[in-house]
Amino acid sequence: MVENKEDMKLHIETERLILRELRLTDLEGMFELDSNPSVHKYLGNKPVKTKEESQKILGSIINQYKERGIGRFAAIEKSSGHFIGWSGIRLNTEYNMNGHVKYYDVGYRLISKYWGKGYATESGKAAVNYAFRILKLPELFAITEIGNQASHNALLKIGLEYVEDFYFEEEKLNLRWYKIENK
Repeated sequence: MVENKEDMKLHIETERLILRELRLTDLEGMFELDSNPSVHKYLGNKPVKTKEESQKILGSIINQYKERGIGRFAAIEKSSGHFIGWSGIRLNTEYNMNGHVKYYDVGYRLISKYWGKGYATESGKAAVNYAFRILKLPELFAITEIGNQASHNALLKIGLEYVEDFYFEEEKLNLRWYKIENK
């Protein structure tokens, strides 16, 4: 876990990205991201409809920093300074996912105009590195919907291994489960 939970300050740089903690000022970008039906195609098809919904999501992530010491990171494109989505690690404690209740996962969600540029892989590798070298986690998991081939490919490039398919009853989704161990 992050040492100072009350004041999570994260700054990770990759070749093309800056990963930092999400802030309330990221509201416009979060709304652009989560209101897009294309982005939610493999997330249960439930895009947000209002900025208030996006503000609740942001507040929830910021609260995760305080309660769990970790949460998703804002992904900022270095060349433009634009918010392009989020990436990073979170501690899931909300629901049972494929037999796991308390586990860390790596994930990402990008605004569609930034798809196909390798940002999911780049940010995901940085997040895995942070999880293993800084947080000293023994393992990470990831999940995709079965039909999301682009995310499947990105997770494999990040270094995760496909484990199995499973059905997530709560959301009525057919999902894939991935794992990577800290070696």
